[in-house]
Amino acid sequence: FVSNGGRVSCMKVWPPVGKKKFETLSYLPDLTEVELGKEVDYLLRNKWIPCVEFELEHGFVYREHGSTPGYYDGRYWTMWKLPLFGCTDSAQVLKEVQECKTEYPNAFIRIIGFDNNRQVQCTSFIAYKPPSFTGA
Repeated sequence: FVSNGGRVSCMKVWPPVGKKKFETLSYLPDLTEVELGKEVDYLLRNKWIPCVEFELEHGFVYREHGSTPGYYDGRYWTMWKLPLFGCTDSAQVLKEVQECKTEYPNAFIRIIGFDNNRQVQCTSFIAYKPPSFTGA
């Protein structure tokens, strides 16, 4: 006989409507500058190339122009400058995030980690949400 008894009350169901979730780490509260720096350090330790991207309208995927399976709008974001090839310090990446935030204060900003050997994006997380975003 197996039971999870007392642990059931510890579980929480995330409401499917009204709370937008983004990418990696989106279940956590917004990351501080120090926490963002540690995440960037992690992707640098893995020899991934950091890149800053921004999106002016939506920070999430949605359906607007298509009803075919697997089609979603909002998947592609605008790149802020070029990827930071040769970057060795998380402060460089956070400086670029700050510059992007200054230029586009109402944009969602994310940091991605790109593996140039495997030619894949390995991580992506939100670095900044605009003040107007309510989470709905």
